[in-house]
Amino acid sequence: LSSCVLLKAQLSPRPSPQSVTQLLPGHLEARREAKMQTLATRLIISLTLLTASASAFYLPGVAPQDYQRDDIVFVKVNKLTSTKTQLPFEYYSLPYCRPYPIVSSAENLGEVLRGDRIDNSLYQLEMRLDEQCKSVCKFDALTTTQTRDFKAKIEDEYRVNMILDNLPVAMVKMREEEGVPIKTYERGFPVGFKAAIEEEGAEKFFLHNHIRFTILYHKDIDTDLARIVGFECEPFSVKHEYEAPWDPIKPALDTCNPGHMQYVTHGLAPQIVEDGEEIIFSYDVVFKMSDIKWASRWDTYLMMMDDQIHWFSIINSMMIVLFLSGMVALIMLRTLHRDISRYNQLETAEEAQEESGWKLVHGDVFRPPGAYGMLSVFVGTGSQLIGMTCVTIIFAVLGFLSPANRGGLMTAMLLLYVIMGVVNGYVSARLYKMFKGVDWKVNTLKAAFLFPGVVFFIFCILNSFIWGQKSSGAVPFGTFFVLIFLWFGISVPLVFMGSYFGFKKDAIEDPIRTNKIPRQIPEQPWYMLEIFAILIGGILPFGAVFIELFFILTSMWLHQFYYIFGFLALVFVILIVTCAEITIVLCYFQLCSEDYHWWWRAYLTSGSSALYLFAYGTFYFFTKLDINKPVSGILYFGYMFILSYGFFVLTGTIGFYACFLFVRTIYGSVKID
Repeated sequence: LSSCVLLKAQLSPRPSPQSVTQLLPGHLEARREAKMQTLATRLIISLTLLTASASAFYLPGVAPQDYQRDDIVFVKVNKLTSTKTQLPFEYYSLPYCRPYPIVSSAENLGEVLRGDRIDNSLYQLEMRLDEQCKSVCKFDALTTTQTRDFKAKIEDEYRVNMILDNLPVAMVKMREEEGVPIKTYERGFPVGFKAAIEEEGAEKFFLHNHIRFTILYHKDIDTDLARIVGFECEPFSVKHEYEAPWDPIKPALDTCNPGHMQYVTHGLAPQIVEDGEEIIFSYDVVFKMSDIKWASRWDTYLMMMDDQIHWFSIINSMMIVLFLSGMVALIMLRTLHRDISRYNQLETAEEAQEESGWKLVHGDVFRPPGAYGMLSVFVGTGSQLIGMTCVTIIFAVLGFLSPANRGGLMTAMLLLYVIMGVVNGYVSARLYKMFKGVDWKVNTLKAAFLFPGVVFFIFCILNSFIWGQKSSGAVPFGTFFVLIFLWFGISVPLVFMGSYFGFKKDAIEDPIRTNKIPRQIPEQPWYMLEIFAILIGGILPFGAVFIELFFILTSMWLHQFYYIFGFLALVFVILIVTCAEITIVLCYFQLCSEDYHWWWRAYLTSGSSALYLFAYGTFYFFTKLDINKPVSGILYFGYMFILSYGFFVLTGTIGFYACFLFVRTIYGSVKID
């Protein structure tokens, strides 16, 4: 409509210069008013269109695509995946039917890092037109290399992934819940299978060379347009037969001929994988009308298995943690209130000399710790990770990072981490200056390179192993340059900018003056020793997240969708509360034992939960996964170390902030002579 208005305005006859000079002033004024009215009309139309487009904005995912009858819809192919090796491969790394040329789809940073390689294929469908036994191509004889490749992928249980209208292909799996059958999806379909032809005979390899696609669509009654709301498949292995000679343009198969009412079934002879075997690839297409609306088409993909267990576990964990947190908070408030009241009521010198507990170390509690520069770097990096996590969860809960946006979650996390570098620089500089540090440039370099340097080093080692396996999961050189640019070109300057502004501000003043001579710390009981207290402190934060951790690891390593970001946000809040309260409690006990070395212990107390996370990851590896290749095991533990390292920095920073505010609050509330 706006285009028509603008076109009409451009094509309207304009007066010549001579006629303009002959117009009277009144006519000129009238023309000005007419122009103003035209501009106002255009503005109203534009605002109306903007409002309409805003109301038509879809979340999550992309805007819907409407198809008319007989429209051509192209199936794209994605990577081959296996839960046994965790090494993705390109679809055309196997001798499947290839189009000429192979056109790769544009991929975002997250897709490349996940190993996605999306290409075109020879599978094309006509909208709402059922087709039977459509041949794709024929291999006259498998070579030794092709046979070896197929057998290796079948042995490692690789699955084929395809995409239609941004929906991944899936096999239908029915399960019963309270006697009601429920349809669930299993992503992709197997390359093939192993089976013994004879009883107690050797197992042979068979290939799935025939695919029956079932396309679910939702039709608009008024316009007769349709939207694709489901992409299902059923793989078959069939040894196709035909009358010679082979006609590549209009092939006629005896094993699959709709004219003779002959269709592919699982009862036909399967296609064996051997040297010299002839293989014909084919597919069926069945369109089914569905009541599923476009906005709900991902619901079946995202349906959780054992969702009742998930709900029960989350609620149980939340209630236990909240109960413990409430008890801890109640005890701390009562104890602290009594201590502060008693200390503030001391009047005589004799009473002041007999004081005991945490007030005794008031002259040393704000003494800078050893390696205070490294502590400020860790706290700054943790602040960066906390900011990235919070913003990512907010966007995910709002629906911006749905599975329909492949790679969106990883891309968002990377970009947010880079942007949050300014928070890292600011926080680390403020702490460093509070500790009376002067060499802020060196400290800023540590803040910019410590955490990403360790992660990048491990990532490069793991990537070299993936390269050695010729997997599509290996990051290309171009993506490496993008990552290095994000690090050195954006993140490092932002860290320096934040550090510059943080160091320019006045130093944080301590509420109590620090003595010149350090106080001697009395001998501590065994249960207050540093190692024991730190290890005990990490149990509760890990207990708050280990149920959700199971589902996160399952989505990572068993290739399932994770979309319960509401639960994740709730668990993250519980984690913050738990880390804060367990650190405050242990810090209070430590100060009551006249031990004022709380800075690093506050960080390590909640950060030790990362040890339990890595231990649980090890338990998960041996009990839930079927990984038997050394390279795959190295990849798993390498990525688990990166995850645990990030979790250590994040939880340690939460505990440090809580203890820092707690100590400043209690010592600022008592009278110090």
